[in-house]
Amino acid sequence: MKRSALDRLVSWVGLVLAAVLLVAGVLLTVASSFINSQVATQLSAQKITMPVEAAYSTLAPEHQAALAPYAGQPMTTGAQAEAFADHYIQAHIDAMSGGKTYEEVSGEFIKLSKDANADQAKLKELGDLRQTMFMGATLRGMLLNAYAFGTMALIAGIAAIAAYVAAVVFAVLSILGFRHAKAATGEALVGKTAAE
Repeated sequence: MKRSALDRLVSWVGLVLAAVLLVAGVLLTVASSFINSQVATQLSAQKITMPVEAAYSTLAPEHQAALAPYAGQPMTTGAQAEAFADHYIQAHIDAMSGGKTYEEVSGEFIKLSKDANADQAKLKELGDLRQTMFMGATLRGMLLNAYAFGTMALIAGIAAIAAYVAAVVFAVLSILGFRHAKAATGEALVGKTAAE
C-alpha cells in the first residue's frame, strides 16, 4: 500500500473517531445537564436550608469545616446534600446514640420490649431514640442518593470535556494526515514525471 493511501485511510479513521467522540461528548453533556437539573429540582422541592454556624458550632471541627461553605444556603446540589447527610444528620445521630447504629439501638429496644419487668421510662426513651434514628437514617440515605447522582453528573461533565478535546485532536490530526497524503501524492507525481 502506498504511503499516501495509508495516510488517507488513517485520516478517515481519525475523522470517524472524531465524529464518534463529538457525539459522545454531546450525549455526556446532555446527561450531565439532565442529572444536575433533576438533583436541583428534587432537592429544591424539599425546601431544606443548610444550617448556619450557630446550628453546627458544637459539632467536631471536621463537621464544621464541611458545613461552613454552604451555611444558610438552600440545598440544591449533591455536594450540599452530602455535607448535610454526613456532617450534620450523622453527627447528631452519633451524638444521640453514643455512636451506636440504628440496628444496635433497634435491637436493644426489641430486647427490652420483650422484658415484662422492663423500665417503661427507659423503654420509651429507647423507642423515641430508635424512631428518631430511623427518620434520620432514612433522610440521610435519600440525601446521599442525591449526592451520588450529583457525582455522576460531575463525572459525565468531565468525560464530555475529555471527549470534545479528543474529538478536536483527532480532527486536527486527520486534517494533517490528508495534507500529508496530498503532499505525498504530489511528490510521487513529480518523481514519476521526472523519471519519464
